[in-house]
Amino acid sequence: MSAEPVGFVGVGRMGGPMTQRLLKAGYRLCVYDVSRDAMAEAERGGAAVLASPAAVADAAETVFLSLPNPNIVQAVATGTQGLIEGKRVKRVVDFSTIGPRTAKIVAESLGGRDIAYIDAPVSGGLKGAREGTLAVMVSCPKPVYAHVEDILKTFGKPFHLGEGAGQAQVMKLANNLLAAAAMAVSSEAMVMGVKAGLDPKVMLDVINSSTGRNSATQDKFPRSVLPGTFDFGFAIGLSYKDVRLCIDEAESMGVPMVVGAAVRQMLAVTQALYGADSDFTSICRVIETWADAEVRSPR
Repeated sequence: MSAEPVGFVGVGRMGGPMTQRLLKAGYRLCVYDVSRDAMAEAERGGAAVLASPAAVADAAETVFLSLPNPNIVQAVATGTQGLIEGKRVKRVVDFSTIGPRTAKIVAESLGGRDIAYIDAPVSGGLKGAREGTLAVMVSCPKPVYAHVEDILKTFGKPFHLGEGAGQAQVMKLANNLLAAAAMAVSSEAMVMGVKAGLDPKVMLDVINSSTGRNSATQDKFPRSVLPGTFDFGFAIGLSYKDVRLCIDEAESMGVPMVVGAAVRQMLAVTQALYGADSDFTSICRVIETWADAEVRSPR
């Protein structure tokens, strides 16, 4: 392991536990976030807090990003006091989900300053971030990937998907469309069963032993819907953003997204009713309200 420090910009919901994995692995770390609370938490864990993304890029050759949307990533990477102004940075590893078009724009801008952009969105949620079991989808030139592969294993299992910026983004958007679709259609099926008098726990046991099993029935419903906590840890606003990016990209490629469009609309309704910060599993709450039936474990 190099004694050189690494940088991390965006140490909030996902970035926070990811930085803790770096620190526990023995890496020296410098961080920046707009949230003082997030930076204070990172500092308590042993990270050095700096005043801007540019300051992080002055201190570290490799800088990680975990940010909520394309506009913020572009500003942090290429704007005033952004990473592009750093004197030391050589590689920017972007864990954010921003869509392939923004990834290509950022890669081109950074490349003009001889800074390699590693497109590396992740999947696995907060649990995966804490436990180091994330799927890390990576696209960048192979020599660059060889340089960062070992450190990426700190976060989970990396998959090299290609050399072009944006290819990993396409993979992430496809995955998140499937996750959202599973949650939406599973909510409809579960509410229907409950309204017919079925026990939701037994329903899940049957589904998960049958051909209908999916990530929602295996994980999200038992953890967050049956107990009524709706706290799986992924905001509906982020899911809506990801699916919207997916459909926009598919349409630009001439790929029809008939089912995807319906999923996007369901996410939009959920966000309108419960707010962008509400949990992804709140999709089920919408169906419950419309059907006047709740999917809960019997008390």
